[in-house]
Amino acid sequence: MPATPDAQLLCDALDSADLGLIWVDEAGHVRHASRNFMRWAGAAADGVATPDLQHFFEGLSPLLWREQLQAEQEAGRSVRLALRQPYSQPPMPLLARPLRPLLAPPAGAITALLLAPLDERSEQDAVAGLQREVLEAVALGRPLQVVMDLLCRRVEALAPDVICTVLAVDESGQVQPLAAPSLPASFSAAIKGAPIGPRAGSCGTAAWRRAPVEVSDIGRDPLWDDYRELAQSYELAACWSNPIFTAADQVGATFALYYREPRPVAPFHRRMVEACVQLCQVALRHEEHQRQIERLAYYDGITGLPNRSLFADRAQQALQLALRKDTPGALLLLDFDRFKTINDSLGHASGDQVLKELSQRLLAQVRDTDTLARVGGDEFAAVLPGCSAVDAMHVADKLHAALHEPLRVQGVELKLSASIGIATFPADGQELESLLKNADIAMYEAKRSGRNCSRYFLQAMNRALDERLRIESALRRALSAGELSLHFQPKLSLADGALVGVEALLRWTDAELGALSPDTFIPVAEECGLVNALDAWVLEAACAQLSNWLARALPVPNIAVNVSALRFYQDDVAAHVGQLLVRHRLEPRHLTLEVTERLMLDDNEQARQQLRALDAMGVRLSVDDFGTGYSSLSYLKRLPVRELKLDKSFVRDLERDADDRALASAVIGIGRALGLSVVAEGVEAEGQQQALRAAGCETAQGYLYARPQTAAEFEGWLRQRSRA
Repeated sequence: MPATPDAQLLCDALDSADLGLIWVDEAGHVRHASRNFMRWAGAAADGVATPDLQHFFEGLSPLLWREQLQAEQEAGRSVRLALRQPYSQPPMPLLARPLRPLLAPPAGAITALLLAPLDERSEQDAVAGLQREVLEAVALGRPLQVVMDLLCRRVEALAPDVICTVLAVDESGQVQPLAAPSLPASFSAAIKGAPIGPRAGSCGTAAWRRAPVEVSDIGRDPLWDDYRELAQSYELAACWSNPIFTAADQVGATFALYYREPRPVAPFHRRMVEACVQLCQVALRHEEHQRQIERLAYYDGITGLPNRSLFADRAQQALQLALRKDTPGALLLLDFDRFKTINDSLGHASGDQVLKELSQRLLAQVRDTDTLARVGGDEFAAVLPGCSAVDAMHVADKLHAALHEPLRVQGVELKLSASIGIATFPADGQELESLLKNADIAMYEAKRSGRNCSRYFLQAMNRALDERLRIESALRRALSAGELSLHFQPKLSLADGALVGVEALLRWTDAELGALSPDTFIPVAEECGLVNALDAWVLEAACAQLSNWLARALPVPNIAVNVSALRFYQDDVAAHVGQLLVRHRLEPRHLTLEVTERLMLDDNEQARQQLRALDAMGVRLSVDDFGTGYSSLSYLKRLPVRELKLDKSFVRDLERDADDRALASAVIGIGRALGLSVVAEGVEAEGQQQALRAAGCETAQGYLYARPQTAAEFEGWLRQRSRA
């Protein structure tokens, strides 16, 4: 002890005070103790020759001192200790608090402990402090394993005679160690994956029973028969375990106290564990909520696959790794063919069910190292690290095969296919954005190739996409600026040459792109959603022009307008036509709408209803380019068709090709048999006209009579015919 008079006076004062004060060294040896402490311990007032802490306190070994109490010094936390009592009295509960020494410590001492008897209020304060510290860790978002480790350490600090563990219970009913700070790692490794059950020690049985399990003697209790040797090898003699329930009322974990000697659970430990069980439940449910938030943020709610955000993150990692290691990889973009019809006919709930089942089929075809994600409505993407272009095509073939088997939804058998685009890295791009763009180009090329197939990205596709984007931008500008125009081509009777009507043909000349054929810009309009606006403009302009001609007594009996099939699916064509007829004072017989065989063949009730409404109104319906598609004669009987247009490909070689003459005669014969008129397109030579007249064709149009021309040019053509 200090030798100075002032120090001696302070020491004498501390010894005389009603305080328990001890100085301890790094090894846990007591270098000096106050008289009051020695009196509590029943030792001689003159002190002892450096006994260790274990001499005074139950369950507190030098090892526990170094691992626990020394770690508490800087934080200044209180520790619960049990002071041995003389004459077989029960241990005295004390609360120890590390202090900065008030004077120079004895030789070798590193800290001073101020001890005070622990009453019920002090126990409550200690537990409240434990709760505050653990709840703060939860609120700060600390990982569950860190929170549980903190909880165990704080419990063991308040009760040095216990060993604390927390075990998670997974969905398969196996335990997974979360925290056991005072047990070697080999203990956690030994019980990892052990199943819960009716005789699975204290923790496994508590999880099985969904109720606390208290074993006061592991050496004798049958619940520990399968784990007794393991427990005794770690000097574990008693255990009390409590189940922790998740928000779904499932056992998600267990919280256990172990003792190193057979004994019942102390009353203070019961009160402390009651608080700890609640803390564990709060931490466990907080972790559940965090996982749910993560699932919502990074996983698709229908298929359970990664969403676009998580896919982008994983794809970026795969790209960086491939560039660093100079290895190949591939990105696949998959889109189900005509999936919209499922949502439209069976409902979105059935559509979601189909997506869920098909996504599991696709997932079974890729490796664990690959990432399959849902990145859009019915669009999926897969990143395949280390995969060459050839390997990527093999994977695409497996995906096609996985979709081949039909599935049943609402009693309906469905068979879906997909179009797949493939981009490889680093050849097709070293950034995710460019890879996705190129895979998307390849996927649309697969759709244009007939669907249900896979296509690689090629640079030529990129150039074609750039061209389509230029056309789309210019077309939007042309619509708003009024740069579109109509040309008109007459249709004549082959019997007497009389004018039967005209066909209105859309024309567009752009200042930068020049004159563009409808075959070039109409497909672009359909892809980008402009076709409805184009159709509406053409119909409006054609009706206005015919009304102008009739008001001026020009003999134009009918005008024909092409209408896209898409507009019948997305718009009310019949209602629009009715409004135009009224606005321009036209009769329904003045208007013919030309549609494609695609519209006639598609099983779309809205389109069929509109066709019937137009026919009932008196508007004439014509099938354009008849014979070039997947023709089905049944629709000619079922739907209100009044006219067939013989495609120019059948007319071109009529003079010298017997097959073309036979095909043309067959179409004309079908029309005559069903009471339909037939219009031959592309008539350019007198011999073609004679062959068509001989076959019984009624009407023709083509360069032989007149090229498509502006309204003014057509009026001049009419006047010239009149003079002739």
